[in-house]
Amino acid sequence: MQEPTFLILTALAARPQHGYGIIADVAEISSGKVRLRAGTLYAALDRLSGEGLIETEREEIVDGRARRYYRLTANGATRLSAEAQRLRNHAETAFARLSIPPGTAFSPFPLPLSPREAW
Repeated sequence: MQEPTFLILTALAARPQHGYGIIADVAEISSGKVRLRAGTLYAALDRLSGEGLIETEREEIVDGRARRYYRLTANGATRLSAEAQRLRNHAETAFARLSIPPGTAFSPFPLPLSPREAW
């Protein structure tokens, strides 16, 4: 599963949202690293809907424009959960191979380094 898809499903796992809400939530979840454009988002929403992972919950008119709210389906929640578990397993393997206890921040060098140690 690609990262934007994972983040869209994660955003919808909390509650039904409209497009702008999903864009804002994905930016927040990713700490600003993933910024979806409207065209990218709506193409993804159409694809996810076609796959049965999300569905339209409702539509309302706001300022003369239709605002469609999407929600995660049971199938979408199952796929998201499986992907999250897959990512967790990979992360645990990486931490184990780096000899880093789970939940510990990683630094490739002991900190702080003196100027002499840095060179």
